[in-house]
Amino acid sequence: MSASFHPDSLLDLQHTEHRMLFEQSALVWDALSQIPSYLQFRLKPGIYGRLIGKPFVSGAVFIGRGTVIEHGAMIKGPAWIGEGCEIRNGCYIRENVIVGSGCVLGNSCELKNSIIFDEAQIPHFNYVGDSILGFRAHLGAGAILSNVRLDHSEIVISNGEGGLLPTGLRKFGAVIGDRAEIGCNSVLNPGSIIGKNSVLYPGTQWRGVLPADRIVKTIQTQQVVEIRA
Repeated sequence: MSASFHPDSLLDLQHTEHRMLFEQSALVWDALSQIPSYLQFRLKPGIYGRLIGKPFVSGAVFIGRGTVIEHGAMIKGPAWIGEGCEIRNGCYIRENVIVGSGCVLGNSCELKNSIIFDEAQIPHFNYVGDSILGFRAHLGAGAILSNVRLDHSEIVISNGEGGLLPTGLRKFGAVIGDRAEIGCNSVLNPGSIIGKNSVLYPGTQWRGVLPADRIVKTIQTQQVVEIRA
């Protein structure tokens, strides 16, 4: 079953400049622990995009051509941001973040120790910690990728055969496959795996592994009651 967690099963590595992170990764989440050393040895800081106003950009940050960093954004290195991105007001990038080209990172979004593939969108009120978002993956407003268990123990993943697969990680949010859509105000529990092209309805609380090409329909039960004096 572990073969289904190979990077190629969830991500098209042609849509990231940083595919080297995955070359030695038998399991897709193995790449997360390699981010700090990868940036330490390969990052060449430089700002080649456009800064609007006075965003905060620390040292050890690369910003590609055509990328716009709006006033009020904060980028704490090490961080690598590709070309043609929008980093909007109120975005907080805090260390060990790799962003592809053509991405949108928006207001009140926080990212740390994550890999974002080309053209992914994280536009409104999102938390992305210790996670991987594939090509054209999209988080609806308020979607949260929780990355720590309440008991702070190691994060494990169901192997689909009734067993649990240890990840070796105490901080691990989610892997969102290419073109997957996460609906507004959804919460993904630590260690969630969402397959390519899959969709979660708004307001979903998800735990575990969702195969590719699936829809999770979260349907509320509502009752309308007359107000009586």
